[in-house]
Amino acid sequence: MIVKAYGAHTADKPLESLDITRRVPGAHDVQIDIAFCGVCHSDIHQVRSEWAGTLYPCVPGHEIVGRVSAVGAHVSTFKSGDLVGIGCIVDSCQHCADCNEGLENYCDHMVGTYNGPTADAPGHTLGGYSQQVVVHERYVLRVRHPEEQLAAVAPLLCAGITTYSPLRHWNVGAGHKVGVVGIGGLGHMGIKLAHAMGAHVVAFTTSESKREDAKALGADEVVVSRNAREMAAHSKSLDFILNTVAAPHELDAFFALLKRDGTMTLVGAPATPHPSPNVFNLIMKRRSLSGSMIGGIPETQEMLDFCAEHGIVADIEMIRADEINQAYERMLKGNVKYRFVIDNASLAL
Repeated sequence: MIVKAYGAHTADKPLESLDITRRVPGAHDVQIDIAFCGVCHSDIHQVRSEWAGTLYPCVPGHEIVGRVSAVGAHVSTFKSGDLVGIGCIVDSCQHCADCNEGLENYCDHMVGTYNGPTADAPGHTLGGYSQQVVVHERYVLRVRHPEEQLAAVAPLLCAGITTYSPLRHWNVGAGHKVGVVGIGGLGHMGIKLAHAMGAHVVAFTTSESKREDAKALGADEVVVSRNAREMAAHSKSLDFILNTVAAPHELDAFFALLKRDGTMTLVGAPATPHPSPNVFNLIMKRRSLSGSMIGGIPETQEMLDFCAEHGIVADIEMIRADEINQAYERMLKGNVKYRFVIDNASLAL
């Protein structure tokens, strides 16, 4: 089936309207009419070849929500009309240890929602900046939020699970003091989720203007990281730091804020490396530096259900598909609160 999409033919050209082909649903496939698609910072890195291996035409988008419009003959868990989502994964090997444990995100053969290998034309996956997508039922997620919140649910499929997974893995909850570095698309979700888990949340920002915004999101305290006095006030006090910043920056100042045995997890993915941290900041207090990447399908469903139960959605700004290039430029300037979402109905205009 031919559907409308938005994508790029080369790294140095703007995104534009494209016609793409979606396969006819197979026995285990779910066909989804996409209502909304969130815009992730990863989309910019990939479409502009700032990450290696971009395949063109590149149609980004892995924060997808919509309605099921058809299902394959062997699909029993979804039916036409269901509200569903697709995150960053549309396939994996399905038999390795990671897949068997519901950690498809760490499968060596995980296939991304865009720019991953597929038998479908043009030979790689095409993402959610499009009218429709067809995905194996294993990777389809049920949305239990009210339909009127659907657009604001879309960013949960990447920004939500990217922040939820490490908070859960490191058992963040009541009695913990947690730092969230960066108040953007990822960070604003980290604040909301850590707050809902019962933690005392300290938000870190380089911008004084975001102080009240962070408190409104659920932060108990806000620190302007350029202020040495404010930073020193939290020395050796944090159990866990979720670092969401997607630009290279010094990590040492944040290590000094961790207690003994504290962990800082990086979830932001900059185009170039962070400066190497001082090893003594780690060994003197047995601190840890770790990374985390999205989450597996079971955990992503758990996250969606948690957010529905607690009334959590992303703070979004809706755009038309033809506004995507301007949105990218605004994202690079940090000029969005806090996630752009495409109204995919605009693709038909």
